[in-house]
Amino acid sequence: MFIPKRVIFEKGALDYPLGQELYTRFTQDPKVEIFEAATNRVKTHIPGDDLSQMYRHGKQTLVVGIKKSLKFQSCKPSAHYQLPLVSGCMGQCEYCYLNTQLGDKPFVRVHVNVDEILAQAEKYAQERLPHKTIFEGAATSDSLAVEPLTHSLAKCITYFGERDYTRFRFVSKYNDVDGLLDLKHNGHTEIRFSLNTPYIINTYEHATASSKLRIEASSKVSRSGYPVGFIIAPVFMYPNWKEEYHDLLVNLKHELPEKPPHPIIFEVISHRYTLRAKNRITQIFPETSLPMTEEERSFKYGQFGYGKYVYPKEQLADMKAFFTKELDDLFPYKDVKYII
Repeated sequence: MFIPKRVIFEKGALDYPLGQELYTRFTQDPKVEIFEAATNRVKTHIPGDDLSQMYRHGKQTLVVGIKKSLKFQSCKPSAHYQLPLVSGCMGQCEYCYLNTQLGDKPFVRVHVNVDEILAQAEKYAQERLPHKTIFEGAATSDSLAVEPLTHSLAKCITYFGERDYTRFRFVSKYNDVDGLLDLKHNGHTEIRFSLNTPYIINTYEHATASSKLRIEASSKVSRSGYPVGFIIAPVFMYPNWKEEYHDLLVNLKHELPEKPPHPIIFEVISHRYTLRAKNRITQIFPETSLPMTEEERSFKYGQFGYGKYVYPKEQLADMKAFFTKELDDLFPYKDVKYII
């Protein structure tokens, strides 16, 4: 669970029950700094003399606010719309693309007007009838890490579970699932976990749950009837990578129910980076050991008009063959979305 060092309440947040609940909770904790922002210029309350310090102080900051613009962003191809419950993430993953998206002080913001957000989701869903509408709850965030504070995911899961024409999905690197296990989800919410080997998590995924805790959480939600998926990403090719990813998948198989209620969903994504991301990463994490040597990679233009450095074609083919065989051998009841 996210335990912030400072909490900033934006104007109007205390007009909502969740805002009041969070205010009461944190004002009783002497270890937490509390600020009430007269305007929404919250970054003035977050310290830091250089980019590395600002990043870390931002990651320790919770902003409690209102989602004013209820125009949802598209989330193709995985969903129709983003569901804006949370923005930002407490995790400090060195390779994360959000390092280039969320500014110098990447705080976590929770929105307290969840009922209004769901009412807007209903409007979007009604417009698409008779087709189902899929909402993504973690496009630029990790909502599960703040779920014990907000209970917003539980409200959304219950809401979408009551509607045959909507579906909900989110992904996480955390394990705070206990409050979701007894909900009437009706199989309408897909919970995915980002997985990696213990070596990669310990080296690059700071302030996240261990692979063991994520796998245990995935077993809990699968046994509670949820559709469950795994994003194995980013896959790194390092000494003994095949042995360690094999062990990870074996551990996963042993923890999941023998006959899960839904096919296990897999997405496998190799590590890639842009020069813009590399520049940002090396400023925030000057001692990083991320493999970002252009001479060892191939350059590939992306779908959004910029280029990225990926593993050479032969290595990607080896990676794809490895994961294809592993998943076929270990998970007969599965749905592999892609291995790239």
